[in-house]
Amino acid sequence: MIEMHLFISYALILLGCFFALSTTIGILRFPDLYTRIHAGAVALTMSALLITVGTAVYVWELFLSLKILLIGVFLLISNPMATHAIARVAYRHRIAIPVSRDLSSRQKFEEDNRHDSS
Repeated sequence: MIEMHLFISYALILLGCFFALSTTIGILRFPDLYTRIHAGAVALTMSALLITVGTAVYVWELFLSLKILLIGVFLLISNPMATHAIARVAYRHRIAIPVSRDLSSRQKFEEDNRHDSS
């Protein structure tokens, strides 16, 4: 009979693979840069976290599992920060700006760019 921690680790790793697949589908299907970045940030962070926790449970040794969980914490912190930085640079360089019918949001964008350039 399969041990319980192996069953839990397989379930976590498979769930992480599902989130990775949904990230891929989201990046391919979403229309613009910002929704694609959102799909990559949210689902890929969850995928990486689930896979690292599943791997830590699979290993079942204290110090090695703690090292793997530390990698998961690093991914949990660094992936949203990196995607935020990419989206911010794309917004400031006017790459794929979403079209807005509201004039005030367009004026706010222009005003933000004037303050950033000075």
